[in-house]
Amino acid sequence: MKMPDKAKNKASSSSNPTEVDLRYFLVVLTTCMVLAFSVGLSVEQSQTVVRSQVLQKEEEEESSPLNAVKRDPTVVRSFERNEESGEWQILEESLLSSSSSSSSSKAKGKGSEDDFNFSRKYNITARKRTKYVADLGQPEHPNPDAEEYQPSGQHLLVDLKNVEEAFLDSEERLARAMIGVVEEANLTLLSYHGHALDPAGVSMAGILLESHISLHTWPSEGIITLDLFTCGPNSLLSIVPVIERLFGVPRSESEKVVTKWSHDLRGFRSFAKRVNHHLENGSDLATMIMSPHPISYKKEVISVQTPFQRIDIWEAKDAYDTVNYEEMKKSGLDLNDTRLLTDEFQLPEKYFFLDGTIQIIQSIETEEHESLVHPAMLAHPNPENVAILCGGGGGALREVLKHNTVSDVKFVEIDEMVVDVAKKHLPGLSNCTDIVGSADSCFDDPRATTIISDAVDYIIENKDSESFDVIILDGLDPEDLSGQSKDMYNNENFIAGLFETLSDEGVLVAQLGTSPGLHDPAPHLGAFATRETFFKILETHAAAMFVYDLPAGGYTEPISMVIACKSSSCRQRWYQGINEIDSEIYRRIPLDTNGKTAIDYYDGSTHALYQEIPKAWETIYCRRNPTPYECAYRGLDWTKPIYELEDNSGRANFSVKKNAAGENSLFADILIEKGSYILPEYTASPFVISDRMLKILEATRDEVNSDDERVFSHIVQNSRKSFLNGLDENIMDTGVISLVRRV
Repeated sequence: MKMPDKAKNKASSSSNPTEVDLRYFLVVLTTCMVLAFSVGLSVEQSQTVVRSQVLQKEEEEESSPLNAVKRDPTVVRSFERNEESGEWQILEESLLSSSSSSSSSKAKGKGSEDDFNFSRKYNITARKRTKYVADLGQPEHPNPDAEEYQPSGQHLLVDLKNVEEAFLDSEERLARAMIGVVEEANLTLLSYHGHALDPAGVSMAGILLESHISLHTWPSEGIITLDLFTCGPNSLLSIVPVIERLFGVPRSESEKVVTKWSHDLRGFRSFAKRVNHHLENGSDLATMIMSPHPISYKKEVISVQTPFQRIDIWEAKDAYDTVNYEEMKKSGLDLNDTRLLTDEFQLPEKYFFLDGTIQIIQSIETEEHESLVHPAMLAHPNPENVAILCGGGGGALREVLKHNTVSDVKFVEIDEMVVDVAKKHLPGLSNCTDIVGSADSCFDDPRATTIISDAVDYIIENKDSESFDVIILDGLDPEDLSGQSKDMYNNENFIAGLFETLSDEGVLVAQLGTSPGLHDPAPHLGAFATRETFFKILETHAAAMFVYDLPAGGYTEPISMVIACKSSSCRQRWYQGINEIDSEIYRRIPLDTNGKTAIDYYDGSTHALYQEIPKAWETIYCRRNPTPYECAYRGLDWTKPIYELEDNSGRANFSVKKNAAGENSLFADILIEKGSYILPEYTASPFVISDRMLKILEATRDEVNSDDERVFSHIVQNSRKSFLNGLDENIMDTGVISLVRRV
């Protein structure tokens, strides 16, 4: 049976998909193809531009020798700057890989396995130097006598401020400057790598045959920091001005580039290398000038190696120091000006070193030389003939010539260059312009004779013909293991010769270097063993010895001096009172040509400080082996009982009664154990009177009344001479302790 047409269409529509007009389909397909083509065309054009830029950049890098070393780490190219165009040119290439180097060397017959091992023991950089940055040159056969390679090096850190921003943000300009530093330092650049940072700045590192060089910049702040480390004997100090010249591009005409730098020896050296190096083993030059980074200004005035020692003079200014009184007056600023709290008007300090050991700090040299010379001169009753040994700068000579008793001074110095350098760069040391009757230069004073000779030889050879009232030993410190001190402070013949040349009242004074501390070991051990040897020899010749410290600022630690007298009579002059010292100064040292006091630091009050022996000296003295007997009486033994006149409750431990002879005597009211302390408080407060005063009392006894006469008689009868020979003091116990002495 056939279905009607209507029903048939309905059934068909429900079972087949919806029909789409072919025209709509073709329109959509065409539109998609056009869009895809357009997008593809634009992308292709963009990639072409990028490829073109990349190719152009690669071509530029290909033509730039500064970037040539980046592409292949096994290839090193040598560069030379064209003096006319200023451009860098590639000169040659050489492979650095060990295999190619070895095979090439063997093929050419210029090396062998023995040569390779031999060069490892010695300085591997022993090659012909060229002016090129990375040209290793032709290998040379190592010198058997060459210095053995040490696992050590030098480290230089440099900071620069107020540098041009564009320079600090240019990788190429920084690379040129870095290569310039490497060239002028006679180093060998193997490769380098730089990164431009976002948003600004550059980090760069160069690998050297000797080690490395690196830098980092902060363009907006105008700051760059550099790090240079090398293994080798050549000093890096000469590179500092090169770095300042090549990297110190000022960012404006009104701003000066500020440089801060520090230099250290790194690694491990043999003992001999450390002792003999002027920057090693914690030398003063290293710790005071080279290593500190906060020093805002450092300048080498002169550095010279003489036949005997190394001379270094530096100027330096600490960033955290402020102006002193003289600088404040010169600045003309108001006292409330805040610039006085900065280093803007601070003058550089000048430092004088011998073999790396500080000898003179210009601003405080007056204090040191006055403290060395005048106490010894005043310890002699009338010094006429004086010898100064090793005082090359002339400061001690200047102070000696201020005394009107002096008629002849022998100035003995082994190194004439020290005298000449000091005259030129530290003229104030030998300036006698203000001394009445002297010359402009102390060395030209008619009373002074300069003798260029070894002080040890001079004394030993002339001990029978020379006679000196005062000898001033102004050499290197005893703890220094180099220079003159090696043969001076432990030389028995020399020290015996010093005392043979001294007159009967003669006085010797010497510098002792760093003052001891409470925690120092026994004096014959450690760094100060030479000083102890010197003391032991002095003690066999001197009748009296005095040590004192100079606490004046400027040095990293206090320094000490010793006076040794041939006669014990100098003890009386040493222990004079403040007024007596001031009176002697007034009598012996005339006013200067300006009518002012000729000495600035030393006076009676200063001398009173020197009379008290520092606790540390007593402590290390009692660490001698065997322990000196007097050290048992340094203080109370707190394990022993102590009995004062009364106990803490007020009960009397002692009473004063008449003895069988009818005299007042002290009796114990309690049982006192053997070995206990009795009345230590009274023992520590005696009455002291000089011989001169006792004589006056004896002479005036008939002129006083009976009560005063009894007092005078008591003093004369109960006082005892001091145990210190030459002190001319008499000690009388006071209070009830005097009764114990009479029992």
